[in-house]
Amino acid sequence: MNKKKKPFLGMPAPLGYVPGLGRGATGFTTRSDIGPARDANDPVDDRHAPPGKRTVGDQMKKSQAADDDDEDLNDTNYDEFNGYAGSLFSSGPYEKDDEEADAIYAALDKRMDERRKERREQREKEEIEKYRMERPKIQQQFSDLKRKLAEVTEEEWLSIPEVGDARNKRQRNPRYEKLTPVPDSFFAKHLQTGENHTSVDPRQTQFGGLNTPYPGGLNTPYPGGMTPGLMTPGTGELDMRKIGQARNTLMDMRLSQVSDSVSGQTVVDPKGYLTDLNSMIPTHGGDINDIKKARLLLKSVRETNPHHPPAWIASARLEEVTGKLQVARNLIMKGTEMCPKSEDVWLEAARLQPGDTAKAVVAQAVRHLPQSVRIYIRAAELETDIRAKKRVLRKALEHVPNSVRLWKAAVELEEPEDARIMLSRAVECCPTSVELWLALARLETYENARKVLNKARENIPTDRHIWITAAKLEEANGNTQMVEKIIDRAITSLRANGVEINREQWIQDAEECDKAGSVATCQAVMRAVIGIGIEEEDRKHTWMEDADSCVAHNALECARAIYAYALQVFPSKKSVWLRAAYFEKNHGTRESLEALLQRAVAHCPKAEVLWLMGAKSKWLAGDVPAARSILALAFQANPNSEEIWLAAVKLESENNEYERARRLLAKARSSAPTARVFMKSVKLEWVLGNLVAAQELCEEALKHYEDFPKLWMMKGQIEEQEELVEKAREAYNQGLKKCPHSTPLWLLLSRLEEKVGQLTRARAILEKSRLKNPKNPGLWLESVRLEYRAGLKNIASTLMAKALQECPNSGVLWSEAIFLEARPQRKTKSVDALKKCEHDPHVLLAVAKLFWSERKITKAREWFHRTVKIDSDLGDAWAFFYKFDFCEPSFVTGNCLEISPDCSQYDRVYCGAGVQKEHEEYMKSLLKVGGILVMPLEEKLTKITRTGPSAWETKKILAVSFAPLIQPCQSESGKSRLVQLPPLAVRSLQDLARIAIRGTIKKVIHQEAVNKNGNGLKNTPRFKRRRVRRRRLETIVFLDKEVFASRISNPSDDNSSGDLEEERREEEATTPPDAKPEAPVNFLREKVLSLPLPDPLKYYLLYYREK
Repeated sequence: MNKKKKPFLGMPAPLGYVPGLGRGATGFTTRSDIGPARDANDPVDDRHAPPGKRTVGDQMKKSQAADDDDEDLNDTNYDEFNGYAGSLFSSGPYEKDDEEADAIYAALDKRMDERRKERREQREKEEIEKYRMERPKIQQQFSDLKRKLAEVTEEEWLSIPEVGDARNKRQRNPRYEKLTPVPDSFFAKHLQTGENHTSVDPRQTQFGGLNTPYPGGLNTPYPGGMTPGLMTPGTGELDMRKIGQARNTLMDMRLSQVSDSVSGQTVVDPKGYLTDLNSMIPTHGGDINDIKKARLLLKSVRETNPHHPPAWIASARLEEVTGKLQVARNLIMKGTEMCPKSEDVWLEAARLQPGDTAKAVVAQAVRHLPQSVRIYIRAAELETDIRAKKRVLRKALEHVPNSVRLWKAAVELEEPEDARIMLSRAVECCPTSVELWLALARLETYENARKVLNKARENIPTDRHIWITAAKLEEANGNTQMVEKIIDRAITSLRANGVEINREQWIQDAEECDKAGSVATCQAVMRAVIGIGIEEEDRKHTWMEDADSCVAHNALECARAIYAYALQVFPSKKSVWLRAAYFEKNHGTRESLEALLQRAVAHCPKAEVLWLMGAKSKWLAGDVPAARSILALAFQANPNSEEIWLAAVKLESENNEYERARRLLAKARSSAPTARVFMKSVKLEWVLGNLVAAQELCEEALKHYEDFPKLWMMKGQIEEQEELVEKAREAYNQGLKKCPHSTPLWLLLSRLEEKVGQLTRARAILEKSRLKNPKNPGLWLESVRLEYRAGLKNIASTLMAKALQECPNSGVLWSEAIFLEARPQRKTKSVDALKKCEHDPHVLLAVAKLFWSERKITKAREWFHRTVKIDSDLGDAWAFFYKFDFCEPSFVTGNCLEISPDCSQYDRVYCGAGVQKEHEEYMKSLLKVGGILVMPLEEKLTKITRTGPSAWETKKILAVSFAPLIQPCQSESGKSRLVQLPPLAVRSLQDLARIAIRGTIKKVIHQEAVNKNGNGLKNTPRFKRRRVRRRRLETIVFLDKEVFASRISNPSDDNSSGDLEEERREEEATTPPDAKPEAPVNFLREKVLSLPLPDPLKYYLLYYREK
């Protein structure tokens, strides 16, 4: 039996506990236990303090927190040269500049620390080794003995006796105490024999203690007291039978409360039973004792100061929380009697009372407090009829006519005409309320509104909203020329009245005007305040930040106004023009962009990018002549600009004007003979198939630019295309002499040697490239792939390990290493890759492909999304993502307007019912970027292509007539009949591999047939198909990985085999020899069976007929 755990173990000691004091033990202390003397100001040590306050530091936390902001001006912190060691600006805000400075200092400290890092680490390593040699661990001391444990046999292990401890067995395994309840007769007997002691014998007070009542007894060792049992009257008699009867009677009374004594049926409402129980449960979360204490405290407060309103409110809320609502109501009504002038007490009483009683309470409150706005508002809220609400508020306005809150509440209940009349009276009673003036101006006509706003300016000359509203009024009525004047007058008037012009507040007002559609007001406000409070050297930077902030807040007109003002101030700044052009490109129209670019090139004619943006805009709009004219003007302003020459060449080549492109390139080579111009010239001739001209241009270019690696690459690739391997090798070698650090050149030369079968030479080239370009992941990756393509997987794995040692943070290598491992080890490798390159897109793409191969579609889609989000320019990620999301088309029957909201976006969507114009956007939302939607829209078959997140191309195909879509309706059960679209099913790798293998084999068979017969495979003619189908068919039956050929007979074979034989002979006699069909040959089956593959794989390829 295990030792019983004491219940007090692990609990804190009670306050004042001294160990051993109960059994008479006394302790003593010495000076060593007390310790050194403390100062008078030191905090007192309290051994029984709570855990957070036991140490001196914990006790001083609060005082230190209060003094954190004080500077340490102690003499020990003072230096004659540097002054006090504290920071001069420690109390100031921590801004971005401080953070940047701290980062620079931290980088310097880190750099200084790295200077002696190797020496310090070496010294620490030597010290650790020396320490371990002097003080070896116990594990090292017994390591030689542990080795001998391997020689111990299993029988010797089992024969080792168990370690036991026979000491203190009785104390460790005590016997459980057996507790038996005491019978009632024992208590009755002792109570009958008890006596009531009412006095104390003088002898019992000797030595301050109580003697035992028995003669000859000993003194008790502690101050005595009378037990409760001794105080029990000795004459009482306890009847246990009567107690039992009382208990039964109480139970009968409780049962009678829930039963009907007349009919015997239950009176408990089964539907409302749980609701009644919930209403009986107190909603408070405190302890009963805490509630009692709070009730006593509040009662004491009420009795001490009965005219204190918070005491009555707190008492009522306490009873409400505990579920005693009636007690709370009684208390708060008594509070209204004691504090009749307290607004809060009356409102609390109205809240606690039910509807009609609450109205009576509020009416009584109004008699005591006729000027209380809150009570009138509460009275109006209690009314359910609109007329009653109006009556209450009008009566309130008679007593409190200068309350803005009452006027607003009353106006909200009126019709526009009545509201206008009430507001006319309201602005007379409350002339300083801006909201009432503006509300009245909105309801008045144009002329009256101007008069109202003028009166508002006279009464409130310091509020800007009145001026802005006046400007919006003029803009709404077409007087845009007055808007600028009003805003300028507003700035002047407010400054004259001592109002500080807060730039941020005015910009916020302009953004609100923009969202309200008041464009002229918005632009006027921005022009008036954009330059207030900004240093001259900070204007450009601040204005660009303001424009970005407005774009983020979707206030596009504000941003446009800022750019317009900035361009007026900085007309020759190319960066400002460029920012404005990008803004118009992203958020404006093509016309606004082209107009801006025309102004831009007039002020900055040397800015090539502005000319190119204008030409591209015209080209994308289909206006090629206008694009040519823009580039011609760009040539005049920048005659030797490489970018403009190449843009003109691209424009002509993209529009199939190759002769124009040749002439432009010839002129460019004469005026701006740069390496890129020569490269584009060679590329144009190469693409058009003029390899001789391309070679000549390449030779001419290399005379001028020998160190341009792309020219050497193009020369070698052209030679390789003409199958001149030696010349291609020579071109690559010459290029590597001039450009030894060009990785693509090394790769091209290596692949050339691999292509001609020189694997050893290719391997040597890659080794040489790695020596000249250390820590180059691309070269290591090509070396690994070279060995893998050669079938040397072990060497590839070894090279990959060396590559990861040299380039441990290369995501490309880690992504390749994942799939070099066997399938069970790939997940572990991916975890290691993520630890090293957590945010590398190649690693994330590899993990996504890994989940895809394991058929974890949801996780794979999540990782694909993460990949393209981190690097949206990684083409491999988009290609694999598109392949992952592609699925076979499915036909779904149902209403397009009832598609489940959690469906994915698709590449192709076809709708077979007429779609109304209002549902066009809903149907577009089903497409992903690049997807196509075909649907009948407004009696036209329409093709819609999604070209961007918010860009679409619409094309009307032909006129059609389809039944329209039905509006969604509720089913009988009250729920909408949602249409579930098919999930994005992705083929398994096994199926994809089988399809790829069969496709490859078919291509090989077709090519062999073409080479043999000069034409492709054709289906042999079949004469008398009906006769052929009746004959016996050869089939393949699969059984336990074995294939058996069998002949399956037609049911008619047994009955008319003779007739069929005669028909066959007649056909052979009448059919010419040349017209007889040849026996059908299954070339695919023969080719698969002839392949050097395992038999199960052959049967798998033969069994499935799916293409």
